[in-house]
Amino acid sequence: MPSLQHGRPDSESSSSSPTPRRRHHGHGASKSFADAENSPLLPSPSTPVERHSSDSLEGVFEAADFRIRRDAHPLAYRSPSYHSSDESYFFEFIMEKVKSTKLAHFVDRLAVDSEPGLTNAQLMLNNHDLKPVEPERRQWGPWNFVGFWVSDSFNINTWMISSTAIVSQGLSWWQSWICVWLGYAIAACFVCMTGRIGATYHISFPVVSRSSFGIWGALWPVFNRAAMACIWYGVQAWIGGECVKLMIEAIWPSFTNLHNGIPNSGTNTRDFVSFFIFWLCSLPAIWFPVHKIRHLFTVKAFVVPTAGISFFIWAIVRAHGIGPIVHQPASAHGSKLAWGMVSGIMSAIANFATLIVNDPDFARFARKPKDALWSQLITIPAGFAFTSFIGIIVSSSSTVIFHKDPIWNPLELLQSFLDEGTHSNRAGVFFIAFAFALAQLGTNIAANSVSAGTDMTALLPRYLNIRRGGYICALVGLVMCPWNLLSSANNFTTYLSAYSVFLSSIAGVIISDYYVVRRGYLQIKDLYSAKKNSPYYFWFGFHWRGYTAYIAGILINIVGFVGAIGKPVPAGANYIYRLNFFCGFIVAGTTYWALCKFFPVPATSDVWMEVGDQIEDPSMAYGETSSEYDEERNAGGVFKGGEVTETGKMDLEH
Repeated sequence: MPSLQHGRPDSESSSSSPTPRRRHHGHGASKSFADAENSPLLPSPSTPVERHSSDSLEGVFEAADFRIRRDAHPLAYRSPSYHSSDESYFFEFIMEKVKSTKLAHFVDRLAVDSEPGLTNAQLMLNNHDLKPVEPERRQWGPWNFVGFWVSDSFNINTWMISSTAIVSQGLSWWQSWICVWLGYAIAACFVCMTGRIGATYHISFPVVSRSSFGIWGALWPVFNRAAMACIWYGVQAWIGGECVKLMIEAIWPSFTNLHNGIPNSGTNTRDFVSFFIFWLCSLPAIWFPVHKIRHLFTVKAFVVPTAGISFFIWAIVRAHGIGPIVHQPASAHGSKLAWGMVSGIMSAIANFATLIVNDPDFARFARKPKDALWSQLITIPAGFAFTSFIGIIVSSSSTVIFHKDPIWNPLELLQSFLDEGTHSNRAGVFFIAFAFALAQLGTNIAANSVSAGTDMTALLPRYLNIRRGGYICALVGLVMCPWNLLSSANNFTTYLSAYSVFLSSIAGVIISDYYVVRRGYLQIKDLYSAKKNSPYYFWFGFHWRGYTAYIAGILINIVGFVGAIGKPVPAGANYIYRLNFFCGFIVAGTTYWALCKFFPVPATSDVWMEVGDQIEDPSMAYGETSSEYDEERNAGGVFKGGEVTETGKMDLEH
């Protein structure tokens, strides 16, 4: 195959090397909307580039002063250099205002580390935690992903997921279990699709979403995900507090009767102290970087399943069998049975919707894309189905042990064992409750803390990193008073469950963009560029195609969502809403593909082409190039018979 060169003029390249034929506009020339999207990002390497250091605000202010003086006296400062005036002056204006305040020095001290040479706008797009993961931090192998999902599968929500299908939908235990297998197998496929983007290019969800929603447009889905992660963090921490309460009561039974010093608060002193202890013990886990926290999931993968199996054996021994649920036939038949199974499958997918979107946050630390494929594709359905099976059998056994209806919540079942008062029961409850608390900690870190931290980093990268974002998430989870959200009179749990409607649209747009529209090709450095002619800048940094598809995916489910919160809606809307994730995903993905078909986007490929293996540690400063990035930028032309065409795409068939 012929050697590939930049898709732009290069005075240092060989004269015999092909270069794509593209239109170039000067600063004073007018451009059409399509031309603006397809214009080249970087100038020739021989063109001088104006940069400033981002080590302190002083360099930023000096650069801003220069631009102001230059604009006031254009003849004195006119230069052919390709400088940051190709970006919006909004951030220059803001930084100039910050300079004149007394807080400037303090704000500068809060700034996180970032690459030197970045402009003000780039500092809103890039920092150490947002940049592509360099080889030294790519430490997640296939067994780390296996341990991650085995540990994540053992949580209270998964334990109880079959209860709704059996109790409310009228399914038998094995029909409900099939739904769990199918639901999580489908969810695993979605996880692997989004995770491959992160594992290939080693970028997180906020950066991935920039190619489909725009440089600034990506902030909205990122903000949505961050807000919900903070709320879920508080909810999961409250459940973890219930585990801590069982542990304390197993040691000091008098803790049950602790005086309530906070009446009319929606909770009591005993429950709040338990919640606060769990919340406080979770803080050290947030400190560790993501590529090292894999050890927490490894420990959890051994401890929690062992405790779950012990609980399983304990319940069977106490009941002298597996209970009546396994012999109970389905009460639903015909179409009711079919829709009941559909609801069971969709319940499993909805339970996984957040992890489908944010899997690149972890997969980007994979050593190679294959490490994040089979390990996730197999472990997810197997691990979650195994946990669900244990939950079914233990709940079935509870009907024999306590001579009443099945106790589906494992914490309520442990409380029943604890109320018997024997020393052996207290010891067993303590260790199993400890395992469930560890399970809640791992789930909260994986699904909420890291995700919220990564998202907040993208919202304010100059001053936030994953660690700071994680602690902000924990603080929000504390002050939001999660016990009020979980009250029986509150419909907020319905809103949380229905949030998969919005996440499915985001996933549909991102997957359609990467796999169908761009054929696996991303220009990584441009994902961190705020220049107006960046291929991902689109219209003022917002991608109207992505937002149109996103809204379309929501609209298909919005009427059914209203019905889910108790309002009367047409029956057809309810049927559509039962397939909410699929409907939102398919409508959003198809709409995005159609819009990109009729209104083509820049930086795409005619054939499947992933160039993530060529990305090592590229510099994001304008004018800085590396050999890895030079190769990546070669997608600017299509090679057919040794000639570069004007389509701006590469064909590797020859």
